[in-house]
Amino acid sequence: MTEPEAPQSEPTDTAPPTQGGESSNRGLMIALSYLWLLALVPLLVEKDDAEVQWHAKHGLVLLVAEVILWVVLAVLSMFLGPLACALAIVQLLIFVGVIVVHIMCIVKGVGGERFLIPGISQYADKF
Repeated sequence: MTEPEAPQSEPTDTAPPTQGGESSNRGLMIALSYLWLLALVPLLVEKDDAEVQWHAKHGLVLLVAEVILWVVLAVLSMFLGPLACALAIVQLLIFVGVIVVHIMCIVKGVGGERFLIPGISQYADKF
């Protein structure tokens, strides 16, 4: 005589419920927050997650600051004439710095921290 088999539970494909308004795809949304115009996606999609909202606003503030910086550098290069070549090297270094800041923001954000930039990050709380 064989023993009856124990009932097996069926695997579920649903994600575990999140608590406190935390999104199940929080890491992806925080990473999108720092990819320039893609910051609008988490801002509009994840309205219940306050942390994702802050990172999305911070990413948009960074975008605005970078656009202002590039406009100022473009105007300077128009007036510098022959020295604009030297300014192009400075622009390249600034661009590399901007990429590093974005990567640091993504890494810290996915890790549950905030990377605050003096003079810029304070504006993320204002809107």
